[in-house]
Amino acid sequence: MTCLDRLKAELPHALRDVEDRYLEEPRGRWRGKALAVVAPSSTDEVAQVLQIAGEKRTPVIPYSGGTGLVSGQIKEHGAPPILLSMERMSAVRAMDAQAGTMVVEAGAILQNVHSVAEADGWIFPLTLASQGSARIGGLLATNAGGVNVIRYGNARDLVLGVEAVLADGTVINGLSPLRKNNMGYDLRHLLIGSEGTLGVITAATLRLFPMPSTTGAALMAVPSAQAALELLRMAQSQIGEGISAFELIGRAGFDFLAEVGPEVRVPLSEVPDWCCLIDLGLAQGAPEEALEALFAEAFEAGLVTDGAIAQSEQQRLDFWNIRESIPEANRRIGSVSSHDIAVPVAQVPAFIAEASGRLQKINTFRINCFGHLGDGNLHYNVFPQQGKTRADHQGEAAAVKACVHDLVHEMGGSVSAEHGIGRLKVGDLERYGDPGKLTAMRAIKQALDPLNILNPGAVLRSE
Repeated sequence: MTCLDRLKAELPHALRDVEDRYLEEPRGRWRGKALAVVAPSSTDEVAQVLQIAGEKRTPVIPYSGGTGLVSGQIKEHGAPPILLSMERMSAVRAMDAQAGTMVVEAGAILQNVHSVAEADGWIFPLTLASQGSARIGGLLATNAGGVNVIRYGNARDLVLGVEAVLADGTVINGLSPLRKNNMGYDLRHLLIGSEGTLGVITAATLRLFPMPSTTGAALMAVPSAQAALELLRMAQSQIGEGISAFELIGRAGFDFLAEVGPEVRVPLSEVPDWCCLIDLGLAQGAPEEALEALFAEAFEAGLVTDGAIAQSEQQRLDFWNIRESIPEANRRIGSVSSHDIAVPVAQVPAFIAEASGRLQKINTFRINCFGHLGDGNLHYNVFPQQGKTRADHQGEAAAVKACVHDLVHEMGGSVSAEHGIGRLKVGDLERYGDPGKLTAMRAIKQALDPLNILNPGAVLRSE
């Protein structure tokens, strides 16, 4: 029997039509293929799929919300894979409101996890633009970041345990909520961030945090990226751990929104060259007062030139709508090359200045730089001038990418801050990654997936 025949015979209820939504990535740059789409309803069924795939030497790609931007969920070349969709495994298995933990299956949508936690007075702080469709399994597989990393850390910091299935069908029952557990290797951290190449995460024990008593936000215009960095330090000194997010937004983001939409209202007297979106969550005290005090001191020091402080939750959400609308404006214009990079926080202003100068030696571009200043993660995207399109610069895209990534590497940064490696950045990992680490990664892959059936070609190049 073929692999497909086995699946039809043993898991007919789990088979799904191979719809376009499984084969396309969000930016429309790649289109994958699939032998079959299988949506198991239990960990045992996941194990059964992997056992069949192993016997038939058929590749398997775990499929979560499909929101990844580095082609980790799309396989264009080689043997058609089984797409292992986690959409039917979406349950909240347990909620411990005393301990602040939640056990959820890999197919749980992030927004739903937020709602369940908040109903009991807790938050799960992983927050990002795609939270209405992104699923927990994919977020853990890529060690997702989001806007709250400055306070709560990446996905890896928010998980106490995982349940997963290895390539041969072995189930790892690691959902313990213990915060101290030194019984051998920590496979949880090995699987988180492995992008489905070492095992399939089927459930996780999430770490929750008390819901802040009050929240608030402000947009503050700053004269430079260096001033934004100094404002961050001042905010940390004044407010401390109450800072949930600290975003840097360049003028191009506002210009793009005005040019192609989505339409937003900018609550400042004029569009600034740079501004910071600061979000607070306090256990006590008024966020508005904390932000007003910060603005007053920063204005006196010449670090801010204008500002708006949210006077309601709706205004706070409106501020965030500006930030979350920028990626859509980027998509509508079409970039020459997009970069999800991180540099040491203190190096952010120097990187921005140097990168612009180096790119001008290639051509004249528009640069939309924005991102999470608090952890040094920038979305540094290069666009054609008005009147031109991405196609006009097709021959320069590789040089633009190399220019940006070379500088990131020189500054001790990472060319993949929060989106993962997928298939798009395999060459970058080989070029910029530490040789010793790559040797270890290949050895681990060989040990856990000797037949190379788990997401082959993602993260590590298939031989």
